[in-house]
Amino acid sequence: MKNEQYGLFKFLSQEEFAKVRKFAGQEKTPFLLINLNRIEKRYDELRENLPYAKVYYAVKANPNNEVIKALFAKGSNFDVATVYEMNQLLELGIAPERMSYGNTIKKERDIAYAYSKGIRLFATDSEDDLKKIARQASGSKVFFRLLCDSGGADWPLSRKFGAHPDVIYNLAIMAEKLGLESYGLSFHVGSQQRDVGQWDNAIAQCRYMFDSLAEKGIYLKMINIGGGLPSDYVQPTNTINEYAREITRFLKEDFGENLPEVIIEPGRSISADSGVIVSEVVMVSQKSRQNRYSWLYLDIGKFGGLIETIDECIKYPIFTESSTRPDFNSNDMREYIIAGPTCDSMDILYENKKYKLDKDIKDGDKIYILTTGAYTSSYSSIYFNGFPPLKVIIDRF
Repeated sequence: MKNEQYGLFKFLSQEEFAKVRKFAGQEKTPFLLINLNRIEKRYDELRENLPYAKVYYAVKANPNNEVIKALFAKGSNFDVATVYEMNQLLELGIAPERMSYGNTIKKERDIAYAYSKGIRLFATDSEDDLKKIARQASGSKVFFRLLCDSGGADWPLSRKFGAHPDVIYNLAIMAEKLGLESYGLSFHVGSQQRDVGQWDNAIAQCRYMFDSLAEKGIYLKMINIGGGLPSDYVQPTNTINEYAREITRFLKEDFGENLPEVIIEPGRSISADSGVIVSEVVMVSQKSRQNRYSWLYLDIGKFGGLIETIDECIKYPIFTESSTRPDFNSNDMREYIIAGPTCDSMDILYENKKYKLDKDIKDGDKIYILTTGAYTSSYSSIYFNGFPPLKVIIDRF
């Protein structure tokens, strides 16, 4: 019986994989190969399905200059989390009007610097941060991040960011008194969110806040619906079209046909599917005769860019060269525990979830880790154990 669950060609075309193999034969592993064509395609799909929304690409997902330039050429705006990302964009010729400072945790001097460079749109969720914005960025637009339940997300984002509606209500009133414009609300339902109903709950909360603040003479104009749209990992998700249709329905149910300005901050959904990490088997080890699972050690692990395997949250599609053969089937496979190369015992990618791979894997075999275009190179450590940061190659294919 042929193994369909892990079919590589469900994720890449044969032509795309041929290009990946070509690089695998030329480059030292590990490396990340990014296909710009896929990034542009995902951006176009998002614009087609949510034409009323302004896209602010989350730079942190994949900050490679070529990725940024491709999206800029497409018309994207950008969500920056730090002045370092801001400077990167400015050096690429991107105007500050195309950026929002979306991190609610920021130093006062960084706010002043951003304002001096022309940034006029800031996120906030606390009185301390709001007062810093008022002191250093007078007259700017601020949007307030609501605390949001991220149940159903593979990579939850609860607790650290956002505040309850009663806090946001008071912040919006305070902002006007401090010389800022209370411009809108934001939320994030969690990264790789599989429950589209989470947007329904958050949008309904926004409607309540719009009405409550209007009674005080404060008329919000914008909703930032954040990120959370999914990419193709091992567990399938609904399509962007299906997500967009439901999100649009939720917005219209609460706000009617005259929607406020809508911002969306995609990161993973635009860049993840564009990436393939090519790795190499360092060693296969059997810990005991009674344990039927072998340990598969790769030349990349958590500290090389796969940090989202913490608690096995993100389950990447992983393949060997043999799995692309037409005659390859489940009888040719066995289950492995997969780990990285460093001396840190935390550097285990998958232990609870066992991956079915070629039973005859040996040292030096190539391993292909798919859907790795987001949150890999940007998470890669700097010379832990002496390993260099993850090499990134950009191409079109």
